Amino acid sequence: QVQLVESGGGLVQAGGSLRLSCVASGDISSINNMGWYRQAPGKQRELVARISRGGTPDYADSVKGRFTISRDNAKNAVYLQMNSLKVEDTAVYYCHANRFVALIYWGQGTQVTVSS
Repeated sequence: QVQLVESGGGLVQAGGSLRLSCVASGDISSINNMGWYRQAPGKQRELVARISRGGTPDYADSVKGRFTISRDNAKNAVYLQMNSLKVEDTAVYYCHANRFVALIYWGQGTQVTVSS
């Protein structure tokens, strides 16, 4: 079992920045990709960014150029630096990790609210 704990969410004005953190614990061996998803009210959960164990990132088109994902394997952590935030970025952000193919894990979520 893997536990994921997010932190760093909050309320910011449009154009501002936040940095989300996620720390994994438990049976963390064989974790491959880690990433961030978000879910806004009335919408499906969507990928924001993910990063391979080797550090290769992948971003949703909506956040390219604004968000940066990184990870620290020694700390079992993944981060999301969010700059130039927009109102439409408002959502609950969930940390994600996978082991092998079929084993996936989710954090509890952290609220990000961007005001105009």
